[in-house]
Amino acid sequence: MRSQHLSYMIMEKRLTKFIPFLLLSLAVSAVNVKAQEEKKEIPYKNVIRYNLSGPLLTGFGRYIVFGYERIVNQNQSFSINAGPIALAKSLRENVSTEDFTFRNDPKSTGFNVSLDYRFYLRKENKYGPPRGLYVGPYISYNQFNRESVWSNDSTTSSDKSLTTKLNIKIFTIGAELGYQLVLWKRFAIDFLMVGPGIGNYSIDLKTQGNLTDEEKKKLGEAVKQVVSEKLPGFSYVLSNKYFSPEGKIRTWTIGYRYIIHLGFLF
Repeated sequence: MRSQHLSYMIMEKRLTKFIPFLLLSLAVSAVNVKAQEEKKEIPYKNVIRYNLSGPLLTGFGRYIVFGYERIVNQNQSFSINAGPIALAKSLRENVSTEDFTFRNDPKSTGFNVSLDYRFYLRKENKYGPPRGLYVGPYISYNQFNRESVWSNDSTTSSDKSLTTKLNIKIFTIGAELGYQLVLWKRFAIDFLMVGPGIGNYSIDLKTQGNLTDEEKKKLGEAVKQVVSEKLPGFSYVLSNKYFSPEGKIRTWTIGYRYIIHLGFLF
């Protein structure tokens, strides 16, 4: 019994020495884990960015949209984007119908505003926002104003030249999936890869000149040709759609959003 009691005392002394060491080791491990987690967090909460995909489609002088993203908590952010835009300039003069031939577009203006709210997927991302895979809703508004000059090739018309004024308004709401890559701690490349939505299209065409209803219909078809070649997906939107005698098209249809942003973290 005495020897057994002595053994318990020896074990107790060893445990007394081991427990503080164990607690210290656990504390150090916890600090290291915390430090590793902190290394994974991006220290910057703001991103200022430039829309690159728009200028690639319409021209760098005709699409100038900047955006701002703000991190609001551990895995969420919101962003707003805005700037002047315009339809790409048409260089072709062979867009024509039976009676009208496109000549040039001396005036083209517009603007874009969009907002989105992002949820960065914590289980899928190694780092915190604004880096990694995200999903979320968005709303977008685009307006285009364009003035074009046409030749009237009809032998019955005394006006051989006429001007059209086109106004396009597009409001879209949808959901997006994207990935934001951060390089050298401050440089961001944002790929908005999937952005399906539903869009409301309001198109108004005004013509300066005395035209019959039949001539207005033919001119409307020519305008659709020019616009469809400059706006991606617009040929689908305007398929089986015709301008009314008042020069209007109103429709809802499926929309799509794909964007590449270049950004700077601060």
